[in-house]
Amino acid sequence: MSPTTKALPPAETVAVRAREIHAAIEADQEFPAFKAASLKYDADWQCFTGSVVVAHYDQEQDKHGLFAEGLRALCLKAAVYERTGDENAAEIPIAVPVDEMTHAMIAQPQLLARIAARVGVAIIHQTDQEHTDWREEDYTHQAYRAAWGEPDRRLWLPAEEVTRRLAWLDQKYAAMGFRKQGQAHDFGFSAEELSVVAA
Repeated sequence: MSPTTKALPPAETVAVRAREIHAAIEADQEFPAFKAASLKYDADWQCFTGSVVVAHYDQEQDKHGLFAEGLRALCLKAAVYERTGDENAAEIPIAVPVDEMTHAMIAQPQLLARIAARVGVAIIHQTDQEHTDWREEDYTHQAYRAAWGEPDRRLWLPAEEVTRRLAWLDQKYAAMGFRKQGQAHDFGFSAEELSVVAA
């Protein structure tokens, strides 16, 4: 759990409020547009370290499940913030694939801001404060379970399992010429290199 300046409220209390926030967001007049925009962002929110760790991942098929989980995660964070007024406390641990989906959602700032204003909540997300070290039975898991039952274990991967899968993927990336999990390479995109594609 992340260090905070305020004690976290009981998970059950957060769960009740998160369900209310979730229902209000889904009932908002602009929710269909928000969902459509978030899902349309699929070509940009993918990365080498996020949803790719999901077993047998298919973006077109899995984006709907990830959207549902991402919305729940944002609602839990909003409920924690509402109870504490502490942005750091609200950055509760989220599983890596789910966190990646929230990036696509907050990339619709105007829609999300209007919905949040009508619902009367603050959507919390700051990259340098976020925690993707979700683990089974942690605070997030307890609050999620109290709100909606058990999370989808295919998408909610514990931090240790994510690390294990990323290490395996890193070897695959390296074999293709990518370093630092896709954040570096030595490709010059010369005519000779690109001719392979044209051939």
